[in-house]
Amino acid sequence: MTDALKRLSDEGVAIWLDDLSRKRITSGNLAELIDESHVVGVTTNPSIFQKAISSGDGYEQQLADLAARRVTVEEAIRMITTADVRDAADILRPVFDRTDGQDGRVSIEVDPRLAHNTAATVAEAKQLAWLVDRPNTLIKIPATRAGLPAITEVIGRGISVNVTLIFSLERYREVMDAYVSGLEKARSAGLDLSEIHSVASFFVSRVDTEIDKRLDGVGTDEAKALKGKSALANARLAYEAYEEVFSSDRWAALERLGANKQRPLWASTGVKDPAYKDTLYVDDLVAPNTVNTMPEATLEAAADHGRVTGDTVRGTYDESRRVLAAVAELGISYDDVVQLLEDEGVEKFEASWNDLLKSTEAELERLAPTEA
Repeated sequence: MTDALKRLSDEGVAIWLDDLSRKRITSGNLAELIDESHVVGVTTNPSIFQKAISSGDGYEQQLADLAARRVTVEEAIRMITTADVRDAADILRPVFDRTDGQDGRVSIEVDPRLAHNTAATVAEAKQLAWLVDRPNTLIKIPATRAGLPAITEVIGRGISVNVTLIFSLERYREVMDAYVSGLEKARSAGLDLSEIHSVASFFVSRVDTEIDKRLDGVGTDEAKALKGKSALANARLAYEAYEEVFSSDRWAALERLGANKQRPLWASTGVKDPAYKDTLYVDDLVAPNTVNTMPEATLEAAADHGRVTGDTVRGTYDESRRVLAAVAELGISYDDVVQLLEDEGVEKFEASWNDLLKSTEAELERLAPTEA
């Protein structure tokens, strides 16, 4: 079942699970995925926690304790989510030690309502790192305009970061620059650069969803022939940018001091269109020193019938540029698409967070002790 996953790992793709719940931790399922399915990391986001906590499975006692203490709903959510991340990080600690800190990591995101506030994002990142208190944690910061200086500041303080919600090639280059600037700041502060890690979460499937919709609107045979190609082209050109940035003289000066490259992480790799093969964004995004974070359904599909044939990214750059150019020639604005996706991404996470606030508040009220 896992030969394809082993081949994927052997090609330099770290397999991370895009999901977490208390049941997955306590049942031994996460440990099983690590042992049997080559999973070496976990990512979370507000939507994942909203689904997990709202299910109620495994959270009743902690919610009752929090209700008895009459904590605020925001504090309750942070206590619950950081507990899950801490426990998952402990399960993954052997992987972290074995890979010298590259993998074995668990990501937790700053409050999405802070996505456009630099100072608040930095403060939240510091608080989350302190609350989880595990070296194999990544603090997720969205790649909004306000997020870029926050990334530099947090990296400069020696806190490892997962930069999320990256859709455009221009923004991705800005993210890499923010990371390198943060390392330069950390160097000036005398920090050990070898202990600072980062991944850049480049979102994949949503690009096809939006551009395919616009191609359908064009309706020509030429437009239909381009469906399902934009997301891969975009991600592959992101890898080209990664190769360029992390082979520069600026980077070499940091690498000599032990700095770690910020790995590209392919996010949103579950296929949205059932017409496409369910392992499309796994099989066709194989390149060294990358991460693919998969929902469980995608992980199972890749294990069962994934086709790993070697590097499917390098050598595709010219064709990828042709794909995006052809889309643009049909009147579809790349800049408009990626900005829309960033805005929608922040809004979706904020909506999930607000839903989580409401459902948790209701549980705290239900479990609150009655006055004697």
